[in-house]
Amino acid sequence: MSELQAQSQINAVDIAIVGGAMAGSILALGLRKLKGSQPLKIALIEAFEPSASHPGFDARSIALAHGSIFELTRLGLWDKLAPLGTAIKHIHVSDRGHFGMTCLNAAQFNLAAMGQVVELSRVGSVLFDELSQSGISLYCPDTLVSIAAEPEHQRLTLASGAQIQAKLLIAADGANSVVAKHFKLPRTQVDFNQTAIVANIVSECPHQYHAYERFTDSGPLALLPMSDNDAKHRFSLVWALEPLRAAQLLSAPKDEFLNQLQQAFGYRAGQFIDVGQRVSYPLSLSYLPRPQHHRSLFVGNAAQTLHPIAGQGFNLGLRDVVSLIDTLAQAMDAEADSEQPLDCGHSKLLHQFTLAREPDRRSTLSYIEFLVRGFSNQHWPLVAGRNLGLRLLSWCPPLKQPVGQRAMGWHKY
Repeated sequence: MSELQAQSQINAVDIAIVGGAMAGSILALGLRKLKGSQPLKIALIEAFEPSASHPGFDARSIALAHGSIFELTRLGLWDKLAPLGTAIKHIHVSDRGHFGMTCLNAAQFNLAAMGQVVELSRVGSVLFDELSQSGISLYCPDTLVSIAAEPEHQRLTLASGAQIQAKLLIAADGANSVVAKHFKLPRTQVDFNQTAIVANIVSECPHQYHAYERFTDSGPLALLPMSDNDAKHRFSLVWALEPLRAAQLLSAPKDEFLNQLQQAFGYRAGQFIDVGQRVSYPLSLSYLPRPQHHRSLFVGNAAQTLHPIAGQGFNLGLRDVVSLIDTLAQAMDAEADSEQPLDCGHSKLLHQFTLAREPDRRSTLSYIEFLVRGFSNQHWPLVAGRNLGLRLLSWCPPLKQPVGQRAMGWHKY
């Protein structure tokens, strides 16, 4: 094959996104709607078709904070996802075996809901339907094999043999990012010596739009309200445990598992009567100190992976996505006023995005580490301090404002 023939088979795009789960799909769809002298040419590479076995669109549920719903609305996506959501109207926080307890209510913030819970498998189907109609070059299922850096591009070779030449490469391929490994970027990790058990739970009582965060000796236990399915009252469970204990409960008979869960959580949500498939994964905090490389950026879990203690992981990743879209939108507006064509992979734009995201990343990472260490041990000064703090929130409602603002993704930096 001649060099000219090889060049003709390369898909030259402005932006190539590796990873088509939540962050990557939403980013691609948001970028596609940007208006400039020319629409952005976008390629999205995803290894799995959306299904229950997709690692990014599996049976888990996630909580979308109120601020995230605002951003999804701004991107024109929330109206497609809203029918899948279950409202969070109340957040109940307690410390097992101690007096600390408080409750945040949407009405206290003059809102109908503080957030929405969505099931990832259902969200994946909606997003991929949108992608199929978007004009985005979708490589799915396909995987990245190699990256060749060039002064004005990154050249990607896929397992299918396809080649993509991109001015900007965006890695949205999760905590085990193939792109980060290719560039040999150092990743900072904090191991909390905890394992999460994730499952869907059925209770005898309706959830009444309550979400629960209960701190136990081994770590936090969270229940998120889910839509009723076949008249079953469902919660999504994330239970942090010591690894050995998690392994035991993962393989325990259903009745034993439900009994242990009931003892750890109590009866505020009623009696637990059934549990679906249980899966587990180790809990840690990991992040790229500098989520940037030559003509490359990292967003979502590829940039940072959080402990699920406050449900902030995807919400932080979505703020990465929105900030990047806004950065490129501003660049496209500037392009319209100049004679210079947009280079969306220019180092100036990459630095602008990275600097804009740093305060949010730093604050959220520190906040999550503080919560995990402060609520996952029984050292009596910390026990007394955290319980007093929870009680003060109940006794002095104005103190709930900054806590609620952070939970809803509206905090500023």
